[in-house]
Amino acid sequence: MRELSYVAPRDLNEAIEALLKFKGRAKVVAGGTNFIPDMRSGAVAPGAIIDLSKLRDLSYIKEKNGIVSIGALATMSEIATSEVIRNQSPILSLAARRLGNPLTRNRATVGGNLAHASPAADTAPPLLAMEASVRIRGGSGGSREIPLDQFFRGPNQTVLEEDEIITEITFAKKEDPTRSSHFKLGLRNAMAISVVTIAVMLEMDGKVCRKARVALGAVAPNPIRAYRVEGLLAGKEIDSGTIDACAAAVRDEISPISDIRASAEYRKTVTLVLLQRAIREALA
Repeated sequence: MRELSYVAPRDLNEAIEALLKFKGRAKVVAGGTNFIPDMRSGAVAPGAIIDLSKLRDLSYIKEKNGIVSIGALATMSEIATSEVIRNQSPILSLAARRLGNPLTRNRATVGGNLAHASPAADTAPPLLAMEASVRIRGGSGGSREIPLDQFFRGPNQTVLEEDEIITEITFAKKEDPTRSSHFKLGLRNAMAISVVTIAVMLEMDGKVCRKARVALGAVAPNPIRAYRVEGLLAGKEIDSGTIDACAAAVRDEISPISDIRASAEYRKTVTLVLLQRAIREALA
């Protein structure tokens, strides 16, 4: 029988030491909502499990000097009920509330959701729309900060090195007036993995869109920003023609696959429709 080691570090330094010890054979676990099903199915077979659940110093949500900081171990339930998140990123609050069931939300962490790097990761589109960054600690003892749009490298792939752990996610306090919307389409009304997810943020100056951020999930190898769409919205008074142009442009920015939840063509069609709806809702 294959030997499996279990480590429950008491602090971040111990966690990094464990990663260095097992040299790429360890799997970091927080809530375990992705890892446990993957392990049971045989999709992953690590030599060691590093359980971060005792690192409560990484569970916080705060706002200081215009920066919102979320500890990597903050759960979806904590994000969904946080006044800071509700005020500064309603779309992230919505995404957290729409993830799984109450039991899953009580266990799933924002750091784990991002590190797992599913193309359908629920928190990724709203955090991309917020232009969030990921803070990482590694074996060198130092930390580095990566913009989230540079963090993903493909399905279940990130820039994390073997000895690195996500410690924090940060984003700037939203500018007023900022309007936003979030759409998640699944095969059922609740507890569904996304078929398409869209997050839209529009910074307005009267009727003119000063800046736009549009992020998409489950329609590419990893969650993405729709930069061409953003360029069509920024600096304009958005009308029906602009929204139609955005729908046409987004088709070239996505590369969905066919899987058990939906065909690639269905995802393309739905993305065009939901994007138009998301922009209109943000403007409403």
